[in-house]
Amino acid sequence: MDTNTRSYSSMFVAYTSLYAYGLTESTAGVVRTFPEDANRTGTTGRLVAGMEAKIVNPNTGEAMLPGEQGELWVKGPSIMKGYAGDPEATSATLVDGWLRTGDLCYFDREGFLYVVDRLKELIKYKGYQVAPAELEQLLLSHPEIKDAAVVPYPDEEAGQVPMAFVVRQPQSSLTKAQIIDFVAKQVSPYKKIRRVAFVDSIPKNAAGKTLRKELNKLAVSRL
Repeated sequence: MDTNTRSYSSMFVAYTSLYAYGLTESTAGVVRTFPEDANRTGTTGRLVAGMEAKIVNPNTGEAMLPGEQGELWVKGPSIMKGYAGDPEATSATLVDGWLRTGDLCYFDREGFLYVVDRLKELIKYKGYQVAPAELEQLLLSHPEIKDAAVVPYPDEEAGQVPMAFVVRQPQSSLTKAQIIDFVAKQVSPYKKIRRVAFVDSIPKNAAGKTLRKELNKLAVSRL
C-alpha cells in the first residue's frame, strides 16, 4: 500500500450499526442487537438481561407463537410504575406488571424481535388488519417513487381501504394504476392499495416521522 492510499484509508473508520428498542415507559432498552447480529436485517434485536416479553393477540388476549404478529407486552425491573395522576391510563397500559407497548410485532424462532407498525395506525379492511409500514416499504422500493405514506380511507363496504400518498421522482410519468398494480402483485388481496394521490411532499415532523393525522385529514377531504 503506497503512502497516498494509506493516508486516504486512514480517513475512514470501520463501524457496525447496532439497533435497539425501548419506550419512555420502559425507561431503558427492551431489546438490542449485538455485534454478532450485524448481518441480520429488519430486526431490532433480542431481549436484554432481566426483561421478559410476549406477543399477545390484541383481540383475544391470547399469547401468539413465533412468527405470528400481535401486540408486544414487556415486563422487567425498569418498567414504569404508572402515569402520575392518571390511574385510568395506567390501568389501560399496565396489566399484571406487563406493559402493553401498542406496537404490532413478532418474534422469530431464534428470539429476534421485528416491529411491524403501531396498532393504532393499522388499517381495518373487512375484518383484516393492514400495516401501513409494510405497504410503504413496497412503494419505496419502486425506482420512480421518492417518498410515500399509506393511511386509511373510509369505505362503506370495507370499513377502510389503504390509500397511498406518493411523491414521484423528478421526470417520472408513473401513473396511479401502475402503482396499484405494482403493489397488488406483491401482497395478499386484502392488502392491496385501492386509492392513490400524488403530492409534492409527505408531511413530517422535525424527527422525520410522518404526520399521519395530516394525511388522514387530507384523505377525508377527498371524499
